[in-house]
Amino acid sequence: MAKKEKVVELKPKAEKISEEHLKELQDLVNGINGAHFKIGRIEADKHSTLHDLAIMQNKVTLMQDTLNKEYGTHDINIADGTINWPKDEK
Repeated sequence: MAKKEKVVELKPKAEKISEEHLKELQDLVNGINGAHFKIGRIEADKHSTLHDLAIMQNKVTLMQDTLNKEYGTHDINIADGTINWPKDEK
């Protein structure tokens, strides 16, 4: 088996990266952090909007119950308020 020779480094190891590389790295990390923050804000808005949607859907269900009691149906033309009676019930 051949002996491995020890490699001697002639160039000293750097203690720090260059200012240019540091700035570029910091900009990238800040960009990633900004994107994460923006996604979090969007998700919070999404959650709030989904909550509002659920409330409105519940109100529609309650309104349909009211319309059924008052008019016997909740099949209404939303544009003009016309009741969409089946053809044989007009």
